[in-house]
Amino acid sequence: MNRIKKALLTLTLASTLAFSGCGYNTLQAKDEAVIASWSEVQNQYQRRTDLVPNLVNVVKGYAKHEQGVLIEVTQARANVAGMKVDKEVLEDPELFQKFQQAQSQMSGALSRLLAVTENYPDLKANEQFRDLQVQLEGTENRITVARNRYITTVQDYNTFVRQFPQAMTAKVIGMKAKPNFQAETGAEKAPSVNF
Repeated sequence: MNRIKKALLTLTLASTLAFSGCGYNTLQAKDEAVIASWSEVQNQYQRRTDLVPNLVNVVKGYAKHEQGVLIEVTQARANVAGMKVDKEVLEDPELFQKFQQAQSQMSGALSRLLAVTENYPDLKANEQFRDLQVQLEGTENRITVARNRYITTVQDYNTFVRQFPQAMTAKVIGMKAKPNFQAETGAEKAPSVNF
């Protein structure tokens, strides 16, 4: 009887040590960290999306003949707002790329809108416009910080999920490396500024 108890105790201890070394719990924690950091990125994108209608309305009153730019910003906002963004986006590099492209379109449209406002000194002096512009600039900075955190979190997760022995556990439970942000094509070139 003593031998059986010792054997069971040894087996239980060996199983506990084996399962604690497989990385399952750490995989789950790192996956949740990726999801949480992605939520923060989405939160900042949503903040930007919420600011856009206010900015467009203020500019509309001043820049009546800049309809093309205003329509472009409105369409970009609609594209971003219409995208379903959930955990599936984090698992599918193609969906992730589409999301990135929609956000890039929004960034580009906002840049063109802000460039147009340079032609309207009264608009630039408008207190409401200045406040919105400051909020938008702050939001863009927050987006950058949130994306950097996401990049770091995904790097940590991807490194862990590919290392032995947790790579075996990840394969068994279906966890794969997650896509990360990539710079837009041509982003390595400095933009030209003409005065």
